[in-house]
Amino acid sequence: MSSLTPSATLSDSVGKMAADRRRRNWNKAGMVLFMVLPGMILFFLFVLIPIAQSLIFSFYKWNGLGPPEIFWELKNFEQLFKHKAFHAALWHTLGFVALSLSIQLPLALGLALLVGRGELPGRRLFRMMLFVPYVFSEIITAIIWRYVLDPNSGLINVIIGSLVPGYQPIAWLGEPNVIILAIFFVLTWKYFGFYMILYMAAIQNIPGDLEDAARIDGASERQVLWNITLPMLGPTIRLTIFLAVLGSIQQFVIVWVMTQGGPVDYSETLGTYVYKYGIQRLQLGYGSSVAVTLFVITLIFSLGYQFFVLRRDYQDTR
Repeated sequence: MSSLTPSATLSDSVGKMAADRRRRNWNKAGMVLFMVLPGMILFFLFVLIPIAQSLIFSFYKWNGLGPPEIFWELKNFEQLFKHKAFHAALWHTLGFVALSLSIQLPLALGLALLVGRGELPGRRLFRMMLFVPYVFSEIITAIIWRYVLDPNSGLINVIIGSLVPGYQPIAWLGEPNVIILAIFFVLTWKYFGFYMILYMAAIQNIPGDLEDAARIDGASERQVLWNITLPMLGPTIRLTIFLAVLGSIQQFVIVWVMTQGGPVDYSETLGTYVYKYGIQRLQLGYGSSVAVTLFVITLIFSLGYQFFVLRRDYQDTR
C-alpha cells in the first residue's frame, strides 16, 4: 500500500501542474523573445542609435569627415531658426498639410462614396483607374510630371495652348505663385487612391440594412450620410488624417526630383532642407540639428494625436 496520504498526493499534483504552467509560460516567453529579438536588434541599430547620434552631432560643427571636435552648444539651432529658407520650408510643409486635409482627403472620401456603393456605371473600372497612380513609385511619378509640366513641350501647356488662342505657356515648376499648387496636385494624384481604398474598405463594413432602415424612416440621403455613414467612418477618417499629416511632414522624394526645393527655396520642404543644407553642403552637424527638429515635430504630433484622438478608437476595439 502507498504511504502517501490523499492530501500529499493532491499537493504533489498541484505542484506538478504549477511547474508545467511555469514551463509553458517560459516556453511562450522564449518563443516571443526569439521572434521579436531580431526586429528589436535592427530597430536599435538602425533607428535608436542614429537618432541618438544625430542628437549628439547637432551640438557640433562637423562636416562628416573625422570625429566631431568643435562643440557649438546650441549655435546650430540658433542658426536654424534664424534661416529664412528654414522658415519657408516649414511654411510650405504646413501648407501641404493644410491642403491634404482640406482637399486630398475629402476628394478621396467623395470618390470612395461614389464608386464604393453608388450606382455609377463602370465603377469597377473607375476604381482600378483611380488606384493605379499609387502603384507608381515616387521617383517615376516625379519624372512623369516633370515632363507633363514642362513649360515648352509639356502636355498641360500643349493642351491649353490648343484650346485657348494666344495662350502663353506657364512654367508650372518655376513660378513662385503656382509651384506649391503644382506639386500638391502631383501629390494628390499620387496618393489619393491609397486613401480612397481605405475609405472604400471601411464603407464595405457599414451594414447596408442600417442605412436602408434610416431611409425607410424618412431620412434623406444627406441625413443618412451625415448621421450614419460618416460617423461610422470616423475611425478610418481619423487614421487617414494621421497618415496624411505625417506623409506631408516627411515628404521628400517627389519634391526633390521635381524641383530640388527651388527656384530660390520657393518649394523647399523640411525633407529637402535637411538634404540640401546638411548633406549636400557637408554641414552634417547643422543637418543633424534640422533632423532632430523634424523628429521632435513628428514625435510631438504622433504622440499627441494618438493620445487625444486615436485613443478612443483603440479602446473601442478592445
